[in-house]
Amino acid sequence: MNIRFLIYIVLLFLGVLKINAQETAILKGKLVDIKNNPIEGASVAVVGSSKGDVSDKNGLFSITIPANQEVIVGITFIGYTPVREKFKLAPNEVFVYDVELKNSTTNITEFELKEEQNRTETMVKIKPNLASGFMSSSGSFEAILKTLPGVSSNNELSSQYSVRGGNYDENLIYVNDIEIFRPFLIRSGQQEGLSFINSDMVSGIEFSAGGFAAKYGDKMASVLDVTYKEPDDFGGSVTMSLQGANVNFGGASKNHRFTYLNGFRYKSNKYVLQSLDTDGDYRPSFYDIQTYLTYDISEKWEIGFLGNVARNKYYFIPGTRETEFGTINEALQLTVYFDGQEVDQYQTYFGALTNTFKPKENVELKFITSAFRDLEDEKYDIEGGYRIDELERDLSKDNFGDVKFNRGVGTYLDHARNQLDATVFNFEHKGKIYKSNHTTFWGLKYQHEDIIDKINEWGIIDSTGYLTPHPLDSVGYVNPAAQSLQLLELNEVLKSRVTLQSNRYSGYLQRSYTWEKDTTKYAFSIGARGNYWDLNKEFLFSPRGSFSIQPNWKHDYLFRLSGGVYYQPPFYREMRAFDGTINKDIKSQVSYQAVLGADHNFNAWGRPFKFVAELYYKHMENVIPYEIENVRIRYYARNNAKAYATGADFKINGEFVKGVESWFSMSVMKTAEDLNDDFYYDYYNSDGEKIITGYTANNTVVDSVKIEPGYIPRPTDQRVNFSLYFQDYIPRLPSFKMHIALYYGMGLPFGPTNTHERYKATFRMPDYRRVDLGFSYHLKSDKKEFKGNNPIKHLKNVWLSAEVFNLLQISNVISYLWVEDVSGRNYAVPNYLTSRQLNIKLHVDF
Repeated sequence: MNIRFLIYIVLLFLGVLKINAQETAILKGKLVDIKNNPIEGASVAVVGSSKGDVSDKNGLFSITIPANQEVIVGITFIGYTPVREKFKLAPNEVFVYDVELKNSTTNITEFELKEEQNRTETMVKIKPNLASGFMSSSGSFEAILKTLPGVSSNNELSSQYSVRGGNYDENLIYVNDIEIFRPFLIRSGQQEGLSFINSDMVSGIEFSAGGFAAKYGDKMASVLDVTYKEPDDFGGSVTMSLQGANVNFGGASKNHRFTYLNGFRYKSNKYVLQSLDTDGDYRPSFYDIQTYLTYDISEKWEIGFLGNVARNKYYFIPGTRETEFGTINEALQLTVYFDGQEVDQYQTYFGALTNTFKPKENVELKFITSAFRDLEDEKYDIEGGYRIDELERDLSKDNFGDVKFNRGVGTYLDHARNQLDATVFNFEHKGKIYKSNHTTFWGLKYQHEDIIDKINEWGIIDSTGYLTPHPLDSVGYVNPAAQSLQLLELNEVLKSRVTLQSNRYSGYLQRSYTWEKDTTKYAFSIGARGNYWDLNKEFLFSPRGSFSIQPNWKHDYLFRLSGGVYYQPPFYREMRAFDGTINKDIKSQVSYQAVLGADHNFNAWGRPFKFVAELYYKHMENVIPYEIENVRIRYYARNNAKAYATGADFKINGEFVKGVESWFSMSVMKTAEDLNDDFYYDYYNSDGEKIITGYTANNTVVDSVKIEPGYIPRPTDQRVNFSLYFQDYIPRLPSFKMHIALYYGMGLPFGPTNTHERYKATFRMPDYRRVDLGFSYHLKSDKKEFKGNNPIKHLKNVWLSAEVFNLLQISNVISYLWVEDVSGRNYAVPNYLTSRQLNIKLHVDF
């Protein structure tokens, strides 16, 4: 079987495909729910075969089945009772089979297509139950995305992710068709708190790593589209762990016209943060409350409300830090003694009201009004007294690894009093019309932004008694009037107050076609977006399209081509320069994208599998360069670069162990940028040596050479990324399960901070490597009955889990602390992420 499995992969790459000559028939129909609404995304498949289809937006499906023999066709969708039916059709017969699916909580059976998705589109569907149960140090919904091809992250404390060379700000996130925003001032993963999406409230997830359709917004990297549940009956869940607690409950009225869904989350990563290098008093406290309400005024009119209140507070009193770094030939140790504290508060308020009309069965009109308020407060005064020591590296010495001698001592002081008040208001209309072979989408949107930003931060360094930057000496002066003016220079000062108001107008039109000819399926989508921003008076036009073909071959293949023009109008963060000033003339970044993909459904070891491969190229202009430190992105606020990103993504998923799904993802990528105005000089002394501050003895310049760096790696240039999520269970005790998540990412570029010279960021961090291991036991399920007065019998499901984060105790680097001595020599001291941690979790469904 292993040889057969490898042959399938080779066939996909080489295109050595055989056409099936077997006589077939066609089974097609429409899937609806009890309200006669079409069901999109349901799996229709021949039991025991990988051949199948997924119902489209109209609930329509069509599959090819063998003729002149009895076959069993299964229909499944999460939340509905599975259907099985026997068919025996004549050659070339077309049989219409319409089905009404009943609501149910029954587990999906083994004939389900294991990766639900509309294969003709660039959006991939993810099962909500996998996302809600996924283990991670951050506990965020987005953790599962980091195992997908093209998605990378080197910070387990953060919910942020990079897609195909883009940064965090290039990702679109929607909940119930409403765009979601995130806080602006967050500097590190430990400050981040809760992401907006509540995993236990989710009913549908779609994700695209690029080449997405025109109906989605104006960003250059990816789109995540999430739909919340509309419960049919009362139910909920409670989750408790060492990281916090979640409570969710929802239900519906007797006539099902009113539904409600509420969630409360509390998170404290104090337990995880105690494993960081810096010892101290960590007091993080994050919580949010969400509600989603719907009411059917009539069969054709539904109103809905989505609300969220989140308050995240990060309180930290640092103590000491001791970090060893360097090489075998130069082993060093940094010891820092801290004084002071940091207090950060991030409060967000979000509300959205939706009105959905269906004047006809095939027409949907939606009107959305939403408002987002973000109040951020960042305060810290932290003084660090540090010493740099060289360690004994001679293995023959008794004091091997101990301090050999001191390289220098110093002190730094960082101060900040920053506040940001941002309000974003939206009014939007979206519509769609379903036809037999095509669907038309359109939308119009108005957005108003009101931002008030106050910045007051500075830093000072005292290295071995000398301030850096080092002022001119006044030693030897007799006449005070002849002495140079002595000023206390700070190494970085930001003081500004910005008030910004602006309006954006956007719209889109898209049409998607599907047809079949000679049992070969085709899909084509074409659309365009328009955008205008009254601040920089810029109008944008963004055409996008996709085409797919699914030949009627013996083996199940599908090929896709998508792409277009993807503009990203600047938001406030891109406009703010390092000195706090705002560039109101900044233009939109633009990315020209092309994505070629193929996927293959096949059977191995008698079980279903899917292999997906995509090649992509992105050419970017008007690029705004930036620097990343931890999760903080700082832009140059100038369109002074061009860039590109190219690579290949691969994923295979299926039942490596019967009955449970696992997957492997691998990405190979390169992204680089060329700044228009970056150059520097190398200086040489009389001995012909290149002058290096802090190292060269003779610093008298006699010659210089101008250097133009050209293309340099972007901050997200992670050349190779690999991830694995694997599940298993004990055959005689299937309630006891094991799951393991493995991550590998090649080191990201980095360079000195506070110089703001991008060409210097060409060093590489160590590779990111991490293994998380979890065990879970299903204490209560539909198959386990409890008798008597046992209170567990009233619950639907009870899971008890134990999770080990960073199983191999690998010290991963997230950023560097740069320490400078009076001679100008800089030391890059790594900031490490979390070490091994244990988490216990109890999950109850009722």
